[in-house]
Amino acid sequence: MGSALMTRARKTPGRVAFVGSGPGDTGLLTCRARDLLAKAELVVTDPDVPSEVVALVPDGVEVRPAVGDPADVAKDLVAEAKNGHAVVRLVAGDPLTLDSVVKEAHAVSRTTIAFDVVPGVPAGTAVPAYAGVALGAVHTEADVRGVTDWASLASAPGTLVLHATGGHLAEAASSLVENGVAPQTPVAVTADGTGFGQRTVDTTLASLAADAGDLGGPLVVTVGSAVAGRAKLSWWESRALYGWRVLVPRTKEQAGAMSDRLHSHGAIPVEVPTISVEPPRSPAQMERSVKGLVDGRYQWVVFTSTNAVRAVWEKFREFGLDARAFSGVKIACVGESTAAKVRSFGIIPELVPSGEQSSEGLLADFPPYDDILDPVDRVLLPRADIATETLAAGLRDRGWEIDDVTAYRTVRAAPPPADTREMIKSGGFDAVCFTSSSTVRNLVGIAGKPHARTLVACIGPQTAETAREFGLRVDVQPEDANVPALVDALAQHAARLRAEGALPPPRKTKRLRRS
Repeated sequence: MGSALMTRARKTPGRVAFVGSGPGDTGLLTCRARDLLAKAELVVTDPDVPSEVVALVPDGVEVRPAVGDPADVAKDLVAEAKNGHAVVRLVAGDPLTLDSVVKEAHAVSRTTIAFDVVPGVPAGTAVPAYAGVALGAVHTEADVRGVTDWASLASAPGTLVLHATGGHLAEAASSLVENGVAPQTPVAVTADGTGFGQRTVDTTLASLAADAGDLGGPLVVTVGSAVAGRAKLSWWESRALYGWRVLVPRTKEQAGAMSDRLHSHGAIPVEVPTISVEPPRSPAQMERSVKGLVDGRYQWVVFTSTNAVRAVWEKFREFGLDARAFSGVKIACVGESTAAKVRSFGIIPELVPSGEQSSEGLLADFPPYDDILDPVDRVLLPRADIATETLAAGLRDRGWEIDDVTAYRTVRAAPPPADTREMIKSGGFDAVCFTSSSTVRNLVGIAGKPHARTLVACIGPQTAETAREFGLRVDVQPEDANVPALVDALAQHAARLRAEGALPPPRKTKRLRRS
């Protein structure tokens, strides 16, 4: 009897990508590295890869530590790739500048598995740049944590860039001086390079161990005349909010823009969700309002927040509507951030306050009802369930009929962890940024009142009034009521205080995971 030949389907092999994470700041991660991390099915990482980079791995993807010698690690990478997986070997810094990773790459190259190498921004150039040291075209880099040819280093041209720890500094200083480098040669020692807690100590070879020997972790030591010009080029550590821990009491969906802005000024944003945005308990009001928009019931729609805009558009999608439903309706927005949200849907608001971006500012510019010029006398006001009556009352005073509709509910979030609550009450935060009255009420409700030495920044007059009602001193209030203006005003306030000598230099801080 003949036998049929059975063929077993073979898995298509995956690839191994050796990816450099760079020196620490996730902003220095290459586009190719981000793309590979987003598509990875397995990430094999080293313990010194910054947690901020590891946090970019998508949820559900296994992150596995590299265990064993280079041959063992390579064997694991190859086995996973043969099983069809896209494997990322994630390493700190630049992959092919690390001897152990070079051995892994050679081992993988001897197999049939395809591999890629994605360089990372090297710490030897990035950290001096973040410390304000211009290395120039000629410099020499060496890792002095092992056997070192000090005579060759001492005679090398240009600036020296040394990778070391605090325990190596005494030997480095004495060996360079013994080989002819002047004891008064300027030295900059940087810890946590490009990180939130970067700290650079300026010293000389003669004082190197005494001044910087207590710094922890990997250090980048820059030696040479280029260090003398660091003060003029120190852009990272000289930012107005550098090293500040700033509390961001926002909804999770809204915290990102503020945190990014704070980070650009050097702060460490710590997000504490105080409210979550949920649909109204009964959808009937919103459904009638959307039908009224389509039927021409309203002359104006007034948006007081981006959440209100989002709520209306969600109802539009639910009913299969789009921006054409606003045909013939005028739109007013209480501020620029709300107006930007409206514009993102392809609609240009007719009215944004020319002065103060608040309910009062909008009322100052809002036209009274004119029974000759206005064919309809009704205004739709979709907003939060806990919104104040200031705007609705002011519009009625101008002759308009108001449909004051609950578009969304704000619900108090769960309390933050105990250590965060303790930081809030004990002054562990340098500043807090409030963006609404509800964030003030809810933060105090779930975590307690911020300590008196914590600077308080409020986005507008109503938020500031609520903060004062809770006994808080309001230190910062921007002219324009939007998030970028709020953060920038806090940075300007901090810079002014520091220039006046009213603030200490930035505190020492450990690397924190960015939210």
